Amino acid sequence: MHPLLTILVAAAGVATSQPIGISTEQIEIQFAPRTPDQLMSFYEARGFPAEMIDILSQQCFITVRIHNKSKDKIWHDLASWQFSHNGKPLMREHRNYWLDKWHAMNMPQASISTFRWTLIPETLDYLPDEEEGGNIILPRVTGPISVKASFATGDDKQGPVLNIEYHKLHCAED
Repeated sequence: MHPLLTILVAAAGVATSQPIGISTEQIEIQFAPRTPDQLMSFYEARGFPAEMIDILSQQCFITVRIHNKSKDKIWHDLASWQFSHNGKPLMREHRNYWLDKWHAMNMPQASISTFRWTLIPETLDYLPDEEEGGNIILPRVTGPISVKASFATGDDKQGPVLNIEYHKLHCAED
């Protein structure tokens, strides 16, 4: 299990099922939907204010791990990910939305920093055999969520584009 997944699970004090995902010759992406109790236990244990926890408990958290299995650089950019539910777009807020929200609510800087650390980076280059992960936050919905993502490849992003689709993502329930 990826270290971030292990930290989140250990902090929450709960077991999870194996992540779900997709794997090709070049890339592996695992998704681990988190229950509200799992994530709120994690944030509560770190002293997050109740106002933050209340807002976050109403969201859909999915921990994502991306592993570059190729011999080329792979470029991750969340702007190239599209989520949908029941055939309609499902809007993922940029990490800056959340950071601005916390600042506007005068949340403690330690909580803001910890929260930021738990999110998957908006953009990142993955070297061969590198893996990285973090949380994606979506609006909470019932039923399957589809994700389509594209990844540029090569040192200069001029290699073949990798496209993935996964149609069985979901928001975990307590």
